[in-house]
This record gives sequence, C-alpha cells and structure tokens, in this order.
Amino acid sequence: MFDVKFSDIIKSSFPDLKVLQIEARVKNSPTSNELWDEILKASEELQNKYTLPELNKRTSIDATRKAYKKLGKDPNRYRPSAEALGRRIISGKGIYRLSALIDIINLVSIKTGYSIGGFDASKIAGYTLTLDAGTSSDIFNAIGRGILNIEGLPVYRDNLGGIGTPTSDEERTKILPETQSLLMLVNIYGEEKSSEATENLLSSLLEKYAGLEKFESKLLQVKDILT
Repeated sequence: MFDVKFSDIIKSSFPDLKVLQIEARVKNSPTSNELWDEILKASEELQNKYTLPELNKRTSIDATRKAYKKLGKDPNRYRPSAEALGRRIISGKGIYRLSALIDIINLVSIKTGYSIGGFDASKIAGYTLTLDAGTSSDIFNAIGRGILNIEGLPVYRDNLGGIGTPTSDEERTKILPETQSLLMLVNIYGEEKSSEATENLLSSLLEKYAGLEKFESKLLQVKDILT
C-alpha cells in the first residue's frame, strides 16, 4: 500500500483527523442502471433530510469547512466536494452519470458527507503521499475546473506535486474508463458515519458494481502519531 504521511501543519492543526485509505483492483465500466437507481434513492433521501442552509451544518461537512477555515481558506468560495455535490442535489440540478468507479465514490459521499479522493493508482509518482497545506506556489490542474488556487487547502502530494484536495482532484491522476488500480482516500475531519461502516459500504459497492478482485484498507489517525 502507499505510505501516507501527515505534515507538521496537518498534525498540529487536526489532531482528530482520520483518513480511510483503500486500495483495490477493479474493473471500471459505464454506470449500470442498478447503481444509478441507488444514487437516485440516496439523492432523494438527502433532499428530504436537508435544506440548502442546513447542508453545511451536517457533521461531516461542517468539520471539513472548519478545517478549511483553520488553514485560511474560505469554504464558501472553495466548497468541499461533498458539500458541492449535496448542493446540486438539493437544488434540483442533479448530478452527472459518469462511470462505475466515480459514481460509487459519489454515492458514498452522498451517504456520508465525506469528501473522497479517488485516483488511478498507476498514475501516482512514487509510493509515498503526504497530506500537507497547499501553498501559493502549488500548480494544481483540477478536474474539469482548470488551474485551482489550493493555497490553504489540505492537499495530498506525490513525488510530482498535488494530486487531491477535498475540493477537487488533479487531472494527472484522475480515474479513467480503463482504470484498474484504484486508490481512495476518505477524509474524515469529523466522524458522522464510522470508518468501519464506510469501509464496508465501499467494499460492497466495488464488489457489486466494479468487479472487485483485491481490496486493502488502512485507517490512519493523526492522534496515533502524536501519542
């Protein structure tokens, strides 16, 4: 598995942070009708549970927004992906039907409120990732957004630079139709659904919809490093 480390600023700022690291051998494919029905059901449940003003008070989303503020980033300008996805759903704009792997990640994000990084592991440079705070010198080509100012955002870096933030992942390591080696990083700044339940949900969805062949997981906790 990749060796995921935390920088000093992350360790000092977020002692309660947990990151669920999942690596899997899978088969990507177009999203099946069955998976899409699950997404539509979860979307309807979200709409029935939250209004737009209430969504950013959701435990998991609120904690991520507070993490942004602690690093000096405005979460209203740079929304965590789980919040942005939820806002689209609640406002009736719907979400895009993409591929099995991406839509599985979106489904779990809807259900948990966690912003989840999803990467083609074969495109990651090296075997070590470091979660750090973004700086003004970082050049980050966000998926579908172009160059994103990630200064003050938590960012995972490989040997070549940033690959993922809770707002957006990077084009260089994005999931493609041919992706078979998958890395997911579930950012848990405030726990709403347990890490164990989240892991079980991801595992079952990958098995059901993405031809899961191999599954490895690790729960990383900053507090374990500090003690």
